[in-house]
Amino acid sequence: MPEAAPLEPGDPRALGQYEVVGRLGAGGQGAVFLGRAPGGEYVAVKLLHTQMAADKAARARFAREVTAATKVDPQCTARVIDFDVEGEQPYVISEFIDGSSLHDVVAHNGPMNADDLLLLAIGTATALAAIHEAGIVHRDFKPNNVMLASDGPRVVDFGIARTVNSQESAVTATGMVVGTPGYLAPEQLTGAPLTPAVDIFAWGATMVFSATGQSPFEAETLPVIINRILNEEPDLSGVPAGPVRDMVQRALSKDAGLRPPAPQLLLQLLQSVNATPPGAAAGGALLDQGTRIAARLDAPP
Repeated sequence: MPEAAPLEPGDPRALGQYEVVGRLGAGGQGAVFLGRAPGGEYVAVKLLHTQMAADKAARARFAREVTAATKVDPQCTARVIDFDVEGEQPYVISEFIDGSSLHDVVAHNGPMNADDLLLLAIGTATALAAIHEAGIVHRDFKPNNVMLASDGPRVVDFGIARTVNSQESAVTATGMVVGTPGYLAPEQLTGAPLTPAVDIFAWGATMVFSATGQSPFEAETLPVIINRILNEEPDLSGVPAGPVRDMVQRALSKDAGLRPPAPQLLLQLLQSVNATPPGAAAGGALLDQGTRIAARLDAPP
């Protein structure tokens, strides 16, 4: 059985046809449990917090998360197996990814070497290309939301994702910023409409974390982080020279229009390992090749 904490009083023991056998984690929106399907395979069960289930806005956000996740190529994320967003306890059942987050791996093992960093870059660029091809902007791409599975990196948690054409800002009506400090693009801080370019900026920051152990805008206080994102150039000296650093430099441009779209990013990275697929202009061929190359990245022990 995969590692999981014991269930707490009040936790469900079953949801639909799925047995709930352990607790994997919890956040502001809900809790994530380890479950078991009728066939015996393990699944991840995300349950909306009870106090939020009566909140129409919270339910709508949860439903958007499920919709976003179902649109993305399952090779690049946790495949949605089942869900109920209308019932008394809204939940979603996803493929259980038996792996650690990129954040935890780097925190435990230290920064990645150049070879692993390149494979990680290819895998995460593949995932972003698939996400954007599905018409989704993730908006919270970061090391905690990249899982290192046995078949390559997967991008998870579409809790604040939006459609590409939503024109929604990351700044709420009350002035709160939606996202994770250190991985926010400048336009997420200024209230400009969001485009897939915000995910590319976050990808660049995540690659710097993977190579150095910290965000390129790391600081002790939020105002300093924001000032660095808006006004200072990131220090990339800790990122190994080569194709990843070249693409990270472009990805971290303050001007969203200068950041490469995810397919172009992926294509450049594949060219650097002489793995450009035939018919590379076709999205499917590009994603398939990126997935194959990224699968060479060894999952952490």
